[in-house]
Amino acid sequence: QVQVVESGGGLVQAGGSLRLSCAASVRTVRIYTMGWFRQTPGKEREFVAAIIWNSGIIRYADSVKGRFTISRDNAKNAVYLQMNTLKPEDTAVYYCAVDPRGLLYESRNEYAYWGQGTQVTVSS
Repeated sequence: QVQVVESGGGLVQAGGSLRLSCAASVRTVRIYTMGWFRQTPGKEREFVAAIIWNSGIIRYADSVKGRFTISRDNAKNAVYLQMNTLKPEDTAVYYCAVDPRGLLYESRNEYAYWGQGTQVTVSS
């Protein structure tokens, strides 16, 4: 079983920045993918960004390209989501997820392990 824990959410004004962190307890063979998703009430959980651990290949949703950056820390088995130039429409609960196969999908159904989520609120 993989445990996933997010942190770093909060309230920020439009144009501001936040950094989310995600720590995952995974096996030492670093062939897996860590992704970020977000969800607002009444809407589907949507893909934000993901990184394949061993190759460093990254993918972003079009809505966050140029504003968000995903990165990893090998020593800590952690992934970060630096969010800049935040907009009110970025308000959501942000979830970290792990795909132990090391693939790079944008569908939430491809990720096996999830954190509890962290709230990000961007005021206008």
